[in-house]
Amino acid sequence: MEIYIVKSGDTAESIATQYNIPAFVLTALNNLSDIPNLVVGQALLILQPQRYHTVKQGETLFSIAQSYGIDLNTIYRNNPNLGGRTLVYPGQTLIIEFERNPQRRIDVNGYAYPYIDKNLLRRTLPYINYMTPFTYGITNSGNLVQLDDEELIDLALSYGVAPLMHLSTLTESGGFSNELASLVLNNPDIQDTLISEIIANMQNKGYRGLDIDFEFVYPQDSLLYGEFIGKLRNTLNPLGYEVIAALAPKTSDTQRGLLYEGHNYRAVGDNSDAVLLMTYEWGYTYGPPLAVAPIRNVRQVVEYALTIISPEKIFLGIPNYGYDWTLPYVKGESRADSISNVEAIQIAARNGAEIQFDEVSQSPWFRYTDDSGRVHEVWFEDVRSIQQKFNLINEKGLRGAGYWNLMRPFQQNWSLLDYMFDVR
Repeated sequence: MEIYIVKSGDTAESIATQYNIPAFVLTALNNLSDIPNLVVGQALLILQPQRYHTVKQGETLFSIAQSYGIDLNTIYRNNPNLGGRTLVYPGQTLIIEFERNPQRRIDVNGYAYPYIDKNLLRRTLPYINYMTPFTYGITNSGNLVQLDDEELIDLALSYGVAPLMHLSTLTESGGFSNELASLVLNNPDIQDTLISEIIANMQNKGYRGLDIDFEFVYPQDSLLYGEFIGKLRNTLNPLGYEVIAALAPKTSDTQRGLLYEGHNYRAVGDNSDAVLLMTYEWGYTYGPPLAVAPIRNVRQVVEYALTIISPEKIFLGIPNYGYDWTLPYVKGESRADSISNVEAIQIAARNGAEIQFDEVSQSPWFRYTDDSGRVHEVWFEDVRSIQQKFNLINEKGLRGAGYWNLMRPFQQNWSLLDYMFDVR
């Protein structure tokens, strides 16, 4: 495995020739078909195919997989151009095996809204083993606000991926309600109603576990939140369901701020089967231009968490997005646009920008001037920044990764994941 940084004059064909791989492999691993041209400073993932197969008349993907003793998901991972589908044609070249160096076996979860592009979801499911439709809400009486999730659940199960039910205090206005959280946490009757509905819903729809995400919990309710998670766990574990809880990215017990004070790491960690560290949003919509998940900050959160929670319980949160800020940044007025990591490269390509790499945050960024003469600054993720996060998972022995979210393409991430880890 190598990471190649594009130089002036490079083409996909010249780089593929340099590494003695077919151009279609380089294109598939790096979403190059979605980008008008290579960008100076762009990072490309280079993986060497180890074995090919040319499809013969009468062969199916099932028969090919069987002849090599591998499963369909392995073929899908090695051939992103298949899009997670079984359709092949005579003369088509398939990659049966890529070079791999798996460090550990991990779990990988990803979140998706019900309106996700189903073709994108099909391409992504072969790389993960949990998928979490976002999100079920709660009424003031403890009833569930339903979610149109049946298609996502069915798709997940068809790829051997376990769906997790997501429960949050998110309101229709798009914010997390601390008042609703407090109502639930302080009323055992509401909790009992809610838990009964959760169980019925999970059994009815085929969910395999619960992912709970109460954000901006009042500080005075922090211990009650841990107790409620424990109540969920004690009820759901005997039924075969695990309970995962999201945690704000804290670096100390005494960290101030409403996002942090309501999440007591010990109370949540002790009472759950696993936690997701939401290690992203340092650079965010209303803040100044910054890396979304600078590795130094991510590491600080992980190291604090490990003083309280065992590593085999921890999912590292990984962002699958970036931001585009219009400069100058004005506090209270500026608003960055959320973009995909592939879209970031597209923007750079269209505007003749050169991608930089910040060594401190281990994140890519660039500036460009739009057609109206306004200067923009873009921060995003690429294979280099993702490798740093994977290295941290491996170094600290964490349970795995949790992606916010699966709504956008990022093939070099998934192919690097397959190179570095076995997914349970």
